[in-house]
Amino acid sequence: MVLLTRRRSLAAFAALAASPVIVQARAGGSRALSFKHLHTGEALEVEYFSAGRYLDDALAAVNHLLRDFRSGEAGTMDPALLDLLHALRERTGAQAPYQIISGYRSPATNRMLHERSGGVATRSLHMSGQAIDIRVADVPLARLRDAALALQRGGVGFYPGSNFVHVDTGRVRAWRG
Repeated sequence: MVLLTRRRSLAAFAALAASPVIVQARAGGSRALSFKHLHTGEALEVEYFSAGRYLDDALAAVNHLLRDFRSGEAGTMDPALLDLLHALRERTGAQAPYQIISGYRSPATNRMLHERSGGVATRSLHMSGQAIDIRVADVPLARLRDAALALQRGGVGFYPGSNFVHVDTGRVRAWRG
């Protein structure tokens, strides 16, 4: 049994409070997102990051919501993609939920879509949980694209004819679909 005197307790607390983990937790705060999946009708509002760490239950809920709606298969979404969405929300001031067109895609679904359209990459980052196709009701599509481009955190595809923006955590690049 370790008995800490008041002086040793205060010293231990001061050392802990100055540790990088605690400082990061204070600086990191919490991060939350809200989604509305346009194909399933499901909605989710979730705090996915708190006290310096990602929350496993919240990430599981996001993975379920962003599953391949055609096959029901869920992948593991990249937490950096969620952070990108959080930063995008802060940059645009969006209040409405992200409207989801496509999150995770199974290889079979991606293959089928690629065969139907030349605009679907054979090695799409959707298959690794690193990409999402979105829009936000209270942010004009071009403004959403411009904000994503300004973040310089990955790829940004602009699809005004289909009314969505693709964002991913791959290399920084941009295209118009």
